[in-house]
Amino acid sequence: MSDVQLTLSEYLSAVKEVIQLAFDDAVWVKAEIRNLNIKGGHYYLELAEKEQESDKVIASCKATIWKFTANKVVGKFERESGIELSRDLNVLVKVRAKFDPQYGFSVNIEEIDSSFTLGDLARRYQQILEKLTSEGLIHKNRNLPAPFDIQHVLVIAPENAAGLGDFKKDADALQHAGVCEFVYHAATFQGNTAAQSIRDALALGLRQWANDFQTAPDLIVIIRGGGAVNDLAYLNDYDLAALLSKRSVPIWVGIGHEKDRTILDEIAHRSFDTPSKVIGGIRNHIVERTQEVLEALQSIQLRSQHQIALYQSQNDQLLQVIKTLAQSQINDSTRLLQQYQDNTAYFAQLQLKTAAQNIEILMRETLLQNPAHVLSKGYAIVRQQGHAIRATKNLQPSAHSPIEIEMQDGVITADIQHIQVKNHDD
Repeated sequence: MSDVQLTLSEYLSAVKEVIQLAFDDAVWVKAEIRNLNIKGGHYYLELAEKEQESDKVIASCKATIWKFTANKVVGKFERESGIELSRDLNVLVKVRAKFDPQYGFSVNIEEIDSSFTLGDLARRYQQILEKLTSEGLIHKNRNLPAPFDIQHVLVIAPENAAGLGDFKKDADALQHAGVCEFVYHAATFQGNTAAQSIRDALALGLRQWANDFQTAPDLIVIIRGGGAVNDLAYLNDYDLAALLSKRSVPIWVGIGHEKDRTILDEIAHRSFDTPSKVIGGIRNHIVERTQEVLEALQSIQLRSQHQIALYQSQNDQLLQVIKTLAQSQINDSTRLLQQYQDNTAYFAQLQLKTAAQNIEILMRETLLQNPAHVLSKGYAIVRQQGHAIRATKNLQPSAHSPIEIEMQDGVITADIQHIQVKNHDD
């Protein structure tokens, strides 16, 4: 055979026959859909196998789902799984090998096992969930306290998405009323770049926020409207979930699916089914807080009025006590003053009476000491040079200084002849 020379078509035709003989039966093959195009009802796919450690492609081939079987094969898969057939899905497909000398090797897909794809998605979801749980991140954001008031919100959403429009209807009303301010940043929510796009949008949003505001946002909102269920798989990313879990700001998400959950729903502070319900939650939170404030204000007013009434009553009682005590003090003081007045009058009368008695005694003594009275008893008054002489030492014996002796009935003028001093021992 080494010397046989074949044309390329002859050689490839021989290969075709070998493949038909060796792989005539359909077999089940596990692969990842790397690419998918639909033309004229035909599905043209690229299947691949990757190394688990490095995601390096180690095998790939073209695959086709022909139009006459597409409705059956694809329709059954999407009905059973609820997932739209798209790229980046891991699938278990029943294929039959085909080789064409002109177009090369490919496989025709005859059936897709929906349970395998669902199981693969669930397995990857569970792995991420377990890793977040083991690292203590799964409830880290959920355990943050809810903001007392919501005034500033950072929103991450797909640009021009229907869900964003629903969200903005109520958000714009709140913003125009001056109740809450919303800042929007766009990100891609499907495809292999979805998780990285959301991380980049969040990083950019927080940087700009730091420049524009003095405080952190009250909430970070991540929303996406309805779409294919398998688009959710792009959001089941560990790095994105870990980043969001570590935020110190509560994160509210509304991914747009009521039945299916994503890792973002697991780690979020609050999870809603749709963007409309997220803005509804924000509005309700603001209304509840406003109602609480109004109730607190009413309670404060009632308590204040009660305290004022209580203090007024206490003041009235204290004023009455003060008046009573003051009147009692006045009465006591009046009694004391009256007592002092009576005592003063009594002692004054006593003093006057005593003084009158003393005066009478003094008058008697005065009358008794009257010279005329004294002289009538045989006493005499001796004067010399007009001065009364009380002792002999005061006399001046001289012929020019006679003495006068006054008696009851007259005055005797005499000269001093001799003075005899009385001896006190006699």
